[in-house]
Amino acid sequence: MGVLSQVVLFPLAPVRGVVWIAERMRDVAEEELCHPSVLRARLAALNEALESGAIGPEEFDREEDRLLDLLERSGGREGKAR
Repeated sequence: MGVLSQVVLFPLAPVRGVVWIAERMRDVAEEELCHPSVLRARLAALNEALESGAIGPEEFDREEDRLLDLLERSGGREGKAR
C-alpha cells in the first residue's frame, strides 16, 4: 500500500479496528456457544424439561435435532487448546 493511499485511508482506521474487534468477539461467542460440553449440557437440560413435562415431544425433537446438528458440526474441537 502506497503512502498516498495510507494517508487517504487513515481516517477509516478506527472503523477497521472496531470491525476487527467485533469479528473476534463474534468468533469467540460462537465457539463458546457451540463448544461440545456446552451443547451436551443443553441436551441434558432439554431431556429434563421433557421429563418434567415443561415441553412437549414435538418441541423436544426439534430442539434435540438442532443441538445434535451443532454438536456434529463442532466435531473434535473439545480437545483443541485455545
